[in-house]
Amino acid sequence: MRRWLHALTLAGAVTAVLAGCAPTHRADGDLVDDWAALPAPQLFVPATDACLPRLTAVVQAATYETVDCAGSHLAEAVHVGTFTDSAAEGARPEPGSPELRGARAECDQRAREMIGGDWHAARLTLNIALPPATAWMAGARWFRCDLAETDSIDNTRPVNRVGSLRGALVGDTPLVHRCFDPKLIGANLNYMAPVLCTEPHRAEFVGVYSERDMSWAEFARRAPAAHRRCMTLIAAFANVPDNAELPYRAGSIFYPPSQREWEEGDRGVRCFLWSDDRKLTRSMRGAGPEGLPVI
Repeated sequence: MRRWLHALTLAGAVTAVLAGCAPTHRADGDLVDDWAALPAPQLFVPATDACLPRLTAVVQAATYETVDCAGSHLAEAVHVGTFTDSAAEGARPEPGSPELRGARAECDQRAREMIGGDWHAARLTLNIALPPATAWMAGARWFRCDLAETDSIDNTRPVNRVGSLRGALVGDTPLVHRCFDPKLIGANLNYMAPVLCTEPHRAEFVGVYSERDMSWAEFARRAPAAHRRCMTLIAAFANVPDNAELPYRAGSIFYPPSQREWEEGDRGVRCFLWSDDRKLTRSMRGAGPEGLPVI
């Protein structure tokens, strides 16, 4: 019976625009009434639909920079939102804190709309950037959603790319996870080597499920439950019965978010069909019982 492998991925921002002096008038004996009123200070807010040369968790106005998306860049700002209600009160939320859950949910939705699908299904990572603490104290309540391409399912470090990610998951795209040949060290997963589905392989991406609200520690203790959720996705993907015979057809590999992402509210768990005792040479999508037989 096949079981599972799992990878636990383990200056102030306030800028003031000062007006110059009003045109000189003839002296009237009043030293103050001829000066123009100063405009209210404008808080810095980063742009959306802009590409970025670097990724940072905190965006400083003094070092803020965008680049042309047609050129090389590291990330793309897909949305700038605003903290409201209790999230806007008190101290600024810290990166990786539960107070960012609402912001991450908004970022997730905007990213899906922009790229045309679930970013979890591709070599992409979603990060939240915040104003500095000094800007927060001055009234800044924005957050920025940054989407970046990554090297692989195992190495989620952003890599430079050329071109916007808008519509990136529409149609056939090399960003989407497909087939892999897992490399093991003993019984432990080392990394997933991507291959063409027509080449010999032992794993294939089948989808993503959203885990219920539980702590990171609880999820880490509940590997069998995550395996079971992935097996249901595998059965639907391969068009085979989700019954007692399923573990004799395939096992699972699953990738949860990192602990920091989890605490922020990302609960998307990536699931892969795993064939530990035979090489596959085609996609198992819709393969049916004959294509993925009981062994």
